[in-house]
Amino acid sequence: MLQTKNELVKEILNLSEKIFAIIPVTIPPEWFSTDATVAQLRILLLLHLQDSARMSSIASELGIALPTATGIVDNLVKKELVLRDADPNDRRVVICKLSPAGQLFINKIWVSGQSQMEKLLDGLSLEQLEKAAEVADILYNNASRQASENSTGS
Repeated sequence: MLQTKNELVKEILNLSEKIFAIIPVTIPPEWFSTDATVAQLRILLLLHLQDSARMSSIASELGIALPTATGIVDNLVKKELVLRDADPNDRRVVICKLSPAGQLFINKIWVSGQSQMEKLLDGLSLEQLEKAAEVADILYNNASRQASENSTGS
């Protein structure tokens, strides 16, 4: 039976949803024992995704006032999770980025996801793993192409 592209996309998304529904969610224990607030975690994730950001961009992205963002970042700096520096071209502009400790803190989430993927792949045969690797390569190439298009404004 021939399916349309939209039908196949819906089928893949449906199967993905089913997979995620049966995989137990694991969150690193550090995330439960941390004294970081939800607002602080949002900033840490934002800095992880953007590598670095102006203080004004952080406030704008999270929909909070600049003084609020500044206060939250100040607390993250005290916890040694974020580094802040002045822009060399404009000392009034504050640039924030994750410290090595902040990067390690955030990376524990991604390592947890990788561990889940390893468990999922563990039960596959060599032939199935080869197919999974081929699909992963196709998805990676498409994601790379889209990222390249987004960065060049195409």
